[in-house]
Amino acid sequence: MQRILLVLIFFVTIICNGQNRPLLYNVDDLPQSLLQNPGARIDFTRHVGIPFFSQIHLSAGSTGVTAYDIFADDGSDVNQRVRNVMRDITAGDYFSVNEQLEILSVGWKMGDRGYFSTGIYQELDVFAYFPKDPAVLAFEGNANYIGQDFDFSDANFTGEVLTVYHAGFNFKVDAKLSVGGRLKLYSGIFNVESTDNEGVFRTIETPGGPNFYRHEVSGLNVTVNTSGYASLKNEEGMTVDQAAAELMSRSLFGQNGGVGVDLGFNYRVTNQFSVNASVQDLGLMFHQKDVENYNYFGSFQTNGLEPLFPELDNNEATIPYWDIFEDRVDLSLQDETTNNAYTTWRPLKYNASFEFGTGKSILPCDYLISKKPRFMNLFGMLISGVNRPKGPTYGVTAYWDRKVNDHLRFRLAYAVDEFSITKLGFMMSSRFKNFNIYLAANDIIGYTNLAKANSASLQLGMQFIFKDL
Repeated sequence: MQRILLVLIFFVTIICNGQNRPLLYNVDDLPQSLLQNPGARIDFTRHVGIPFFSQIHLSAGSTGVTAYDIFADDGSDVNQRVRNVMRDITAGDYFSVNEQLEILSVGWKMGDRGYFSTGIYQELDVFAYFPKDPAVLAFEGNANYIGQDFDFSDANFTGEVLTVYHAGFNFKVDAKLSVGGRLKLYSGIFNVESTDNEGVFRTIETPGGPNFYRHEVSGLNVTVNTSGYASLKNEEGMTVDQAAAELMSRSLFGQNGGVGVDLGFNYRVTNQFSVNASVQDLGLMFHQKDVENYNYFGSFQTNGLEPLFPELDNNEATIPYWDIFEDRVDLSLQDETTNNAYTTWRPLKYNASFEFGTGKSILPCDYLISKKPRFMNLFGMLISGVNRPKGPTYGVTAYWDRKVNDHLRFRLAYAVDEFSITKLGFMMSSRFKNFNIYLAANDIIGYTNLAKANSASLQLGMQFIFKDL
């Protein structure tokens, strides 16, 4: 089983990517902006992505702790560093790894006002809150926490790998408003989730009782749902290579399915000022095949073992105290494995922004408008977030977008989010005739020392983009 778990980790690692991408949001000459807002304003008539290379995005982050906090080579005791981190970090801090690899992407103008786009991408999303109470109990024990509850609800995580088939339509209603929608069909490869757990462990002083302390587990109800894992675990004699091949075989057609939508709009209040908003992945996944659920539940209390030491002859066995204790625990704290289907919501993403342009220029041709005013400098602010089990995560990004000419564009951004209050980003898009290549990096200060960075994000891609007269 350990080797199969290593394969899962390896599979997750090679396709890591990200979800919210503020550096590409509202970039009207990149097709990737339609994935974030299907109603975005665009100025191209066709696009064809280079398979597997039109979008590769890697992103990971951690709030409250960095690798340097644990592994600093400063001569201090690693156990003390772990204690310091566990003291400072809270159950609201989290770790995340996100992925989106675009396999296929194409689009073309339809009529005078419409644009149709479709494609396939593979996505990974891993999100885990720091399980503070269980971690402290496991690492430090309960001696210093008499009378304090250790809450099992701190164990809260989700993870999924899936392929997304999508088709979207962008429509220009008039000179001011464009709207759009995107239908998505999800094909699940792997899923694990454990949320809404309950139960506490506590140790209470009992001076008048049979022992100094009483240990209690009350209201325990912890569930871990999985899909796409049981078949790997149960396959007798499966090698690492076979497990890897099995996971790769599900990349295009997984065992479980789902459906979702993206919706968005862009409204030009004046020629210079516009507002827009979108929601992504308003949808569900239905896990019905290759499902395995693990449930731990019950309540239990004990004052410890009370051994007796009677005189025994050679034919008498000692009292099996530990076996009796284990039987009591097993009767009170039970575990069961089932194969019940379950449903999960996709992590809903939302964006809202405004943008102001200066340095007016005129482009003679655009399929949306016969004479489109283009502003060489765009100043904007974007609010974005993702729904998570304990509430949404969010960020605010301010940016300056400079269109140098028809072939070169860059964006500088400053963001504040739950990872950092000094997040600087840079995006550059360059076009050689119809061939486009772009690169975007967020939190570039962190790249100077990744061990001390709370987050890192890198995105790049290449494609053919056409602007017909």
